[in-house]
Amino acid sequence: MQFKKMMIGASLVLSIGLFAACGNNTNSTEGTKESKTKTTESSVDLNKVALPQLDNKVSEDEYLVELVTTEGNIKIKLFPKQAPKAVENFVKHAKDGYYKDTPFHRVIEDFMIQGGDPKGDGTGGESIWKDGFKTEVSNQLYNIRGALSMARGESRSSNGSQFFIVTNKEDQSDGLAIQYYPEKIIEQYKKGGAPKLDGEYTVFGQVIEGMDTVDKIASGEVKDGGSGEKSTPVEPAKVTEVKVLQEPKK
Repeated sequence: MQFKKMMIGASLVLSIGLFAACGNNTNSTEGTKESKTKTTESSVDLNKVALPQLDNKVSEDEYLVELVTTEGNIKIKLFPKQAPKAVENFVKHAKDGYYKDTPFHRVIEDFMIQGGDPKGDGTGGESIWKDGFKTEVSNQLYNIRGALSMARGESRSSNGSQFFIVTNKEDQSDGLAIQYYPEKIIEQYKKGGAPKLDGEYTVFGQVIEGMDTVDKIASGEVKDGGSGEKSTPVEPAKVTEVKVLQEPKK
């Protein structure tokens, strides 16, 4: 499957339909409008659902992976129960060495860092099934600061290999309604994140150690790579290896 440059829609800085490097979107906020209808009101009491992102402990049904990068290491726990396809895809790619020496090709300091493209420019990458797979949405997972999410193109079924980590530190809680968000997640969004992406992109992991490394990568010098967006790193940080440190107990 061929990818256009992937971007993720966001009103934080500009929207990227996907992630320029992960994604396939265009620079518009069109893709984020649906996100407000993403978690439609239901009979579910959101304040009673489990919120695994808020716990740094890795449970028996979660993976623990480590991104070894040229700027330091990042430990992330993955959520196979909530995002099975995304986790299976990422773990298999990790074990196969697919991400070896891939750069964070798109960096927006107050938004996210994006990587996972073996071509290194945001136009490549594929899933372990070769074709794109569907976006997985869970009322337990959100694009809070430190969230690991899949980048995709305009189609919700275009997830491949690219991913992003949310870096924004600005309060994003204003306007988040309790009928759509657990109260603890609204509180978490006061510390940053990208709620505009909720319901639009698959959240499948959370950084539990190494956000200082993420922030270091995010603060690197960037230039306009030709798209009109100043997000191409001058000296891109690279993922040299992804280690699988813990797997769910069967």
